Amino acid sequence: MRYRSLILAGLAAAAPALLAGAVITPGAHDWPSFRGAGSAGVAPGAEPPISWDVGESRHVVWTATIPGLGHSSPVVWGDRVFVTTAVALDAGNGGGQDEAAAVRKTPHAWRLYCFDRLTGRIVWERTAYEGLPRVKHHAKASHASATPATDGTHVVAMMGSEGLYTYDVEGRLLWKKDLGRLDQGYVDEPDDEWGPASSPIIHDGTVIVQNDRQRDSYVAAFDVRTGEERWRAGRDEMPSWATPVVHRGARETLVTSSPKHIRGHDPDTGRELWRIEDGTQVKVPSPVVAGDLVIVTGGWPTGGRPIFALRAATGEIAWQVHRGSPYTPTPVVYDGILYVCVDNGVLAAYDVRTGERIYQERIARDAGGFSASPVAAAGRLYFASEDGVLYVVRAGRTFELLASNDMGEMVLATPAISGDLLLVRTRTKLYALAQRS
Repeated sequence: MRYRSLILAGLAAAAPALLAGAVITPGAHDWPSFRGAGSAGVAPGAEPPISWDVGESRHVVWTATIPGLGHSSPVVWGDRVFVTTAVALDAGNGGGQDEAAAVRKTPHAWRLYCFDRLTGRIVWERTAYEGLPRVKHHAKASHASATPATDGTHVVAMMGSEGLYTYDVEGRLLWKKDLGRLDQGYVDEPDDEWGPASSPIIHDGTVIVQNDRQRDSYVAAFDVRTGEERWRAGRDEMPSWATPVVHRGARETLVTSSPKHIRGHDPDTGRELWRIEDGTQVKVPSPVVAGDLVIVTGGWPTGGRPIFALRAATGEIAWQVHRGSPYTPTPVVYDGILYVCVDNGVLAAYDVRTGERIYQERIARDAGGFSASPVAAAGRLYFASEDGVLYVVRAGRTFELLASNDMGEMVLATPAISGDLLLVRTRTKLYALAQRS
């Protein structure tokens, strides 16, 4: 008994140090942030399904209805799935189907939901904020476009201009921060607000947020346990919707993509390490790590902007493709190939070391537009179109469409992969899909 007590006392004494300094590694079923572990969009060892039928419930493990409107992705840790939404409280407003121009006249509730990964049962739900929105949103956006992040102990939900909220996995609010009014939009028409979408990331015990807006842009880091601000780096920038990424190399580098510059920061201090001039507008895709490189895309006009492959440690350009960058979807790197889907559904594959184009094909002749980012697993790529069709493409040097799966309603959120589950958020529902007999 005394031996057991000593062990428990030792663990209790060590717990604060572990929480403060330990790097928590996601498990095989975990998808902890926008585009999963390391923001890579890849689930090693996972076996999601190739085909399914939601109308006939074929390979549908469970379905959950999510009220309101949100384009954030689900995230997963262990047996919990977390997702955010913004619910219009005016019953005459269609439960969130509001016109973007009138949205600030309707009170909303910003909510975080926790679902059981195996059954879809709601474990808990929390309302972070209620009130009138502080900004409008784009017609193709929502008031819950930023994906939450979790490290298995904390769940961080970025609710835009309504604040940053951190809960524990049982739904207890730990801290919240008012990050100011996030007035992202077209620079030449600042009153035409589009709303924010950059997602938080958790890195070595800190929550990092990138808030590029019309004025007073910044990147900041907060202690994930307490909310204490660790550092803040102000920047002369225009609005961006990109999520930052940390490149874990010999020197860790926080890479941010913004209209004026692509920057590398020290993630521990915020100090700027390097920058390269870009000179565009409307940055949406996030940077993608590929070995010692980081791939940066995005900017207006769609399809007419370059693809940069940068040395993450120095910002040096390793190679550059002068056209073919997507406007909205973030590319994915899988088994040495960079896959870039532009918004009109044209998919190009490049050798990630050289930038040589391997192929370029339209995913499907009748495909609609694409806003969600592709994800990859089990030798396959998954592309969700805005009109609600998930296209499954074989990974490799030759294009092959394996399946087209109609979800029955609009899809603007990037899917998540958790083991054999493919989690797809549509306009009103969250589906868990698996190729189970």
